[in-house]
Amino acid sequence: MNNPNKRVTRIKSDYVRQYDAHMELKQKRKKGLLQRLVVFTTLFVIALGVMVSYHVTQRSGYAAKQEESEQLTEEIASLQKEEASLLEEIDLLNDQEYVLDIARTNYFLSKKGELIFQVDQSEERSY
Repeated sequence: MNNPNKRVTRIKSDYVRQYDAHMELKQKRKKGLLQRLVVFTTLFVIALGVMVSYHVTQRSGYAAKQEESEQLTEEIASLQKEEASLLEEIDLLNDQEYVLDIARTNYFLSKKGELIFQVDQSEERSY
């Protein structure tokens, strides 16, 4: 069917031309606004994606560094304990009596007049 509006002739006056120009300008502005909104929305989404990606990367890096820090702290604590025990051993080794006692037990050295009996530790005891 034919569109009934096609049968009506448009009035060609200055007012109608101004109105048509105004409506055309309005449509162009609307189209421009829509294009700008699409462009800015796209840029916003891209920027947001980059920021989220960066944030996730930073969080995973921070977690790794935190775990490494905890491991190193534990290692430092164990090394400090070892250092304390070694310093204590150094102090004991500077003591003449302690060195003589170690020599007596490990190397079977004896004092004058002392007898050393070696007992086999692997046998079962009878008592």
